[in-house]
Amino acid sequence: MCRSLLPYPIRFESMNRRLSFALAPVVVAGSLLYTSMARADQPNMRNALSQLQAAKASLQAAATDKAGHRVKAIGLIDQAIDEVRLGINAAR
Repeated sequence: MCRSLLPYPIRFESMNRRLSFALAPVVVAGSLLYTSMARADQPNMRNALSQLQAAKASLQAAATDKAGHRVKAIGLIDQAIDEVRLGINAAR
């Protein structure tokens, strides 16, 4: 049998518990930081929204209907604009 050289037994359960209590604030702070970063202003989504609105304006300024494709494209851009707005709002 192998005996410990320490005069008292090492209790790993209590060490794990203390480590858990020590790491809990770090985990909470990290998750709060991640959440605030994820809910930030979202410049890429706002840029995409701006570009979609510009594309819609260009299509609306086009001279002819292009066999229905211009109107269909405007409708699809409207759907894309709605989705981007929903995405921006979901992250708030």
